[in-house]
Amino acid sequence: MTEADAEVAERHGGRSFSVELDGETYRIRLVVSDPDAYDRFYNVIANPLLWFIQHYLWDLSNAPEIRRAEVEAYEHGYRVVNEDLANAVLEEAESLGEAVVMLHDYHLYVAPRLIRNQRPDLFLHHFIHIPWTQPDAWRVLPADIREDIYEGVLANDIVAFHTRAYRRNFLLCCHELFGLDVDMEAGVVRAPDGREVWVRAYPLPISAKTFQRTAQRPAVHEYEREILRRRREHLILRVDRADLSKNILRGFTAFDLFLEQHPEFREQVTFIAHLIPSRQDVPEYREYLERIEALVAVVNHRHGTTDWMPIELRLRENLEEAIAAYKHYDLLIVNAIWDGMNLIAKEGPLVNERHGVSLLSENTGAHEELAEFALSVNPFDVQEQADAIYRALTMSAEERSWRAEGLKRIISARDPGDWVDDQLADIEAKRSGRAPSATSAR
Repeated sequence: MTEADAEVAERHGGRSFSVELDGETYRIRLVVSDPDAYDRFYNVIANPLLWFIQHYLWDLSNAPEIRRAEVEAYEHGYRVVNEDLANAVLEEAESLGEAVVMLHDYHLYVAPRLIRNQRPDLFLHHFIHIPWTQPDAWRVLPADIREDIYEGVLANDIVAFHTRAYRRNFLLCCHELFGLDVDMEAGVVRAPDGREVWVRAYPLPISAKTFQRTAQRPAVHEYEREILRRRREHLILRVDRADLSKNILRGFTAFDLFLEQHPEFREQVTFIAHLIPSRQDVPEYREYLERIEALVAVVNHRHGTTDWMPIELRLRENLEEAIAAYKHYDLLIVNAIWDGMNLIAKEGPLVNERHGVSLLSENTGAHEELAEFALSVNPFDVQEQADAIYRALTMSAEERSWRAEGLKRIISARDPGDWVDDQLADIEAKRSGRAPSATSAR
């Protein structure tokens, strides 16, 4: 929460207030926690501890080392902020009947149980936007913290993920780590208190119409003209936060290998990397950004000439500039180590005008939907990624067109409204007492 957000919350006495958005009125409540508790919550437990577990990022021979500081950060940081949010929900729900509470993501694993303990009549739905890892990954956590997290998540009535794979992993964790009864086909786990918790997968779409309108902004056209003025024969693009899970270093290493093995492409290709510095309060993220900059310098020194830099690194957040590059890439690289969904893999192909090819990690959530028309790669196999770069840049026009049109068709088929409707339909089904089925488990 920014200082401005905190000021708004204070101005309204910490209570909810009305805001107008697109002709609709919404009630908003901003919850301010103790700054020290919030720092522990966000910069110790949520990131990196949970984020690294849920993206398989820990180098387990060296890290993490969980000591009293981490345990206290969980008790006096993560739990405190969850209590603050849960109490705010309970206050807002005082005047409501059997309301539905929809929680989001890994920051709020404890809150559902705190809410249910006070208001068992509320329907709790929790969408987790990041991967859910296999059981052994969770053994990094001390047993009592692990149990606390799972008890919190299982206090929900429905737990939701982007993919069937994450749904399956969650069910496996419930069974293998805690011995709970699960129905893998129907997507149901029996919680310790005897309730049936539905576990569902709802892949998040993008709003194709909205994004296509954004792609026609005058500022986008200005950036397009600059790209067209400077581009070489081939343009490779990636757009990411500078996050360890995005696998940026291996992407640049694969490009370095591609240039080494195919020198005929030197001075014919430019790799634009739009990277947004992320979580710079966390030491691992600061170090990662430094390593990115160092590797780019090495690749540019090794292959560059007086008038050509192979990699153009843009460390800034600029939506219009990124969309302009989307429209003109020949190859989009999304090689994440693991990713809950990755909307870049959908935004780029939607507005691209050159039948650009998508190189897509098999460990992204988007891969479940887009694999048929993308070049699938193992994110750890640098040679495979280098080969995929060569394949993309030498692909026939017919195959490029087939792949690009296939991606557009899938990406345009659904919008966020459909995503919400699917969740509301399952909420209504469970509230009305209907039994889950294998087909409804998605």
